[in-house]
Amino acid sequence: MLVQMRRFTVTEGNAHQLVEKFTTQKAPVEGREGFIDKTVLQKKVRRGEEEVIVVIRWESEDAWKAWEKSPEHIAGHRNNKGKERPEFIINVDVAMYEVK
Repeated sequence: MLVQMRRFTVTEGNAHQLVEKFTTQKAPVEGREGFIDKTVLQKKVRRGEEEVIVVIRWESEDAWKAWEKSPEHIAGHRNNKGKERPEFIINVDVAMYEVK
């Protein structure tokens, strides 16, 4: 199993925007073969920068690679090309983990 984690650091008071984006709309990735599930985590903070982590689990690295090469994934990046990242997003870290 392969786990992809995207950690978003956002300005205070804006985590809800990412949570809403990742929880209210079904993404094309969710229908892909090998996709297991998606979990959205919001770090509990009192003030200051906030964090949202999106965890996507795949049956295998091959399933994830197939998604990365799919027309839907490539089209999504083309549609976002030239668009600026929202101002409230400070940083995005992406990491892949193999479940042992």
